[in-house]
Amino acid sequence: MELKNYTRTPEFLLLGVSQDPSLQPVLFGLFLSMYLITVLGNLLLVLATVSDPRLHTPMYFFLCNLSWVDVGFTSTTVPNMLLNIHTHSRAITYAGCVTQIYFFILFGVLDNFLLTVMAYDRYVAICHPLHYAAIMSPRLCGWLLLGSWVTSALNSLLQSLMALRLSFCRDLAIPHFFCELNQVVQLACSDTWPNQLVMFWAAGLLFCAPLAAILYSYCKIASCIRAMASTQGKRKAFSTCASHLSVVSLFYCTCLGVYFSSSTTQNSRATAEASVMYSVVTPMLNPFIYSLRNQDLKMALRRLFRGKP
Repeated sequence: MELKNYTRTPEFLLLGVSQDPSLQPVLFGLFLSMYLITVLGNLLLVLATVSDPRLHTPMYFFLCNLSWVDVGFTSTTVPNMLLNIHTHSRAITYAGCVTQIYFFILFGVLDNFLLTVMAYDRYVAICHPLHYAAIMSPRLCGWLLLGSWVTSALNSLLQSLMALRLSFCRDLAIPHFFCELNQVVQLACSDTWPNQLVMFWAAGLLFCAPLAAILYSYCKIASCIRAMASTQGKRKAFSTCASHLSVVSLFYCTCLGVYFSSSTTQNSRATAEASVMYSVVTPMLNPFIYSLRNQDLKMALRRLFRGKP
């Protein structure tokens, strides 16, 4: 019988997007640029929203929170990756890996929930415009945001605690640029069935269910827009949700692309490269999508740069 060398407090090795030494300076510059653009773009969006009283509405309230979450989402992975490239060290401690898993899941699920809440906000605004102020009250917005945070935090805590129960062998190389939960579970030598079960149900309840809610909201929105008599009214209604629909499409298409690529190929490096899209590129593009397609936000940014109220 073969004996395996188990360890409870391992140190993982993050292999990153590429192990080619000649590409490391290029990757460092590329990811540093994307990270700075992400942080500055989202913070500018937050400042523009907070500084302009005209944007103190439920839609921009959730957009402001989405920008904060996107900054946290990217900050969970990219700074550690940049540090590893700069120091030529790929090691991450067991505690650091579990912490990264916790915050990555936390902000990822929050992104999911906020996009769902914003879809509901657009549904109420277009399909029930006369009751919008009464339905989307500050009290309801606060409860929706609190519920999103609590649910995300509890799920992240559960997933992290489940990861802590695992034992690992000596082969602790993760073919990724961060501690992705599924990759960590695959390295375990102990029984991973409970972890797989929790991950399966979490994916169904916290990813598929919100996606279904978003699709349902936009089906209702499409029906309402189609029933409008005025072409101008249809165009105005569509323009109010075009930015959100673009962000939703980008986020879910990249997430589903990573899922299907990981299930159809054994190349973990290709999965890591695909993960860059939803974990780094999407948070970077969100502020541009909203600001370029939203006239009110563009005006708020102009007033912010000019220092005018």
